[in-house]
Amino acid sequence: MLEIVRAGGMTMIPIMLCSILVLGIIFERLWTLRRNKVAPPELGAQVMSWARSRKIEPDHIAALRSNSPLGEVLAAAVANRHRSRDVIKEAVEDAGRHVATRLNRYIDTLAMISNIAPFIGLLGTVFGMIDTFTVVGSKGLGEAGLMAAGISQALIATAGGLIVAIPAAVAFHWLRGRAEGLIYVIEKEAIALVNLLDQPIPEPTATVQRPR
Repeated sequence: MLEIVRAGGMTMIPIMLCSILVLGIIFERLWTLRRNKVAPPELGAQVMSWARSRKIEPDHIAALRSNSPLGEVLAAAVANRHRSRDVIKEAVEDAGRHVATRLNRYIDTLAMISNIAPFIGLLGTVFGMIDTFTVVGSKGLGEAGLMAAGISQALIATAGGLIVAIPAAVAFHWLRGRAEGLIYVIEKEAIALVNLLDQPIPEPTATVQRPR
């Protein structure tokens, strides 16, 4: 394998660096975008229960903020529960933007690599063909071994660029879809909580005693 990489010429160095970066981003995002870590299934119901009972302590809000991205957005709503609906929505949207940015972190880098890796491979192809025609120009067609080395460099560089670009493109679309799905779950839970907080607090019903 190392010999093949060496035969691909200098352009294989950035291609290999791109491949390492792609693998690192994929594993990091898979770890970060776990459903249980981003949007714990029972968290929304728990916060809704707090909101219905109107028993929300400062410790609850602090725990929510450090719980998960979903908790961070719900905490923004709960922290402004005594204010108007517009203020609550603005706080939730602001927290949601920060969360969405974190969930999509590094994913665009995969798209960039999938775009530039084939061009790096194409550059290696050009260098390989230049070497081939240089041999032909200086020594004629009799040096088949030297010509084959240049052609081999061209093909290996092209293949290397595509081998990096294709998984990067697939990972970009898959991880972007995963992040968008989690963002949708967070938005759904946040809207439900905002609607609940916007409801008036029910007044306790007075017990009327009939005269004996």
